[in-house]
Amino acid sequence: MIPHLTLRRERWLLLTLAGIQFTHILDFMIMMPLGPQFTALFGISNAQFGLLVSAYTLSAGLSGLMAATYIDRFSRKQLLLTMYTLFGLATLACGLAPDYFWLMAARIAAGLFGGVLSALAQTIVADVIPFERRGRAMSVVMTSFSVSTVAGVPLGLFLAAHFNWHAPFFGIALLVGLLAWGAWQTLPRLDAHLHHPERVNVWRGIGQVLAEPNHLKAFGVSGLMMFASFTVIPYITIYLQSNAGMQTDEVPWVYLCGGLTTLLTARYFGRLTDRVGKVKVFQRLAWAVSFPLMATTLSQGLPLWGLLLISTCLFAMMSGRMIPGMAMISSSVEPRLRGTFMTLNSAVQSASMGVAAFVGGLIIGRDAQGHLTLYWVAGLLGVLASGLSAWLAGRLRLQGAPA
Repeated sequence: MIPHLTLRRERWLLLTLAGIQFTHILDFMIMMPLGPQFTALFGISNAQFGLLVSAYTLSAGLSGLMAATYIDRFSRKQLLLTMYTLFGLATLACGLAPDYFWLMAARIAAGLFGGVLSALAQTIVADVIPFERRGRAMSVVMTSFSVSTVAGVPLGLFLAAHFNWHAPFFGIALLVGLLAWGAWQTLPRLDAHLHHPERVNVWRGIGQVLAEPNHLKAFGVSGLMMFASFTVIPYITIYLQSNAGMQTDEVPWVYLCGGLTTLLTARYFGRLTDRVGKVKVFQRLAWAVSFPLMATTLSQGLPLWGLLLISTCLFAMMSGRMIPGMAMISSSVEPRLRGTFMTLNSAVQSASMGVAAFVGGLIIGRDAQGHLTLYWVAGLLGVLASGLSAWLAGRLRLQGAPA
């Protein structure tokens, strides 16, 4: 039986999952602003640092594929606590790494364990929260991205500046330990899928997930959604500084304003998702995000307030689109296959992020003055992907939706 939680326990469940999401998102995001320290300390090239950053995403995608073979064989709580504890140890190993090689190994391990956490958190929300309230519940969990942007990254940079680069990883590992203890105390058993009367073996479950056209459409929506974002996002800071003239000390305002706005708007988008409908809200936001996406790539010459207005709208729209998007995608599969489906979906998302960043890098060039060129083409590709995701979303069939 699916656990019927009181509103108090449901709230603690969602806050616990949001905390878990916060730590593993922060673990990924903190690497990028620490780039200058790593390149100087280890004497590595920009390409080697890029490999250090992408190691997490690539190993997370591989982890998602492997997890599809075992995720539905264990209690959600048992698996979440095990993977989260191992993730915390891998993050601690990042802080203890003496050189580039060991830091790379620790990053790969962190990705292997952390890559499963998002899928598990979203699966638990879809398992426990009724369909009609799932949008609001997903918005609570998704605010972890905003909090990590507003508070986590600046705090991590403060620790690195006042101590050393090891300190942020030690801080994340400590927080993981506290949250793991809290999850052990507050999470229900979460093993209803183990007693489903139509439960199938692992490989048959994977086969059933991949054989269902509706699941393939959901994977397509998920992949296109991430692709649309990551053709542009990895190069925003470079463009703002090299083309738009933003100063280094002004860059943090981009993340502070964008993160704070998404934190304030997430609950609104969650309520709107449940009131208007998951597919309708997603489609509207998928088209609406096209305007700040293209504006970001064509913002050269604007004053600081204009740059911040565009980047803030982009953050809010992209984050808002994820709320109905993940509520919709997690609802497109029946409960007995949801764990397998969500882990495969996590792998699809990780792969799409990597491919989008790679394709964006192939399109974007530099002129003699060091300015980025053809950034708008990468933005146009993102707009096309977002439009395709909106079109494909209209063809999804959602479990539990009213006829």
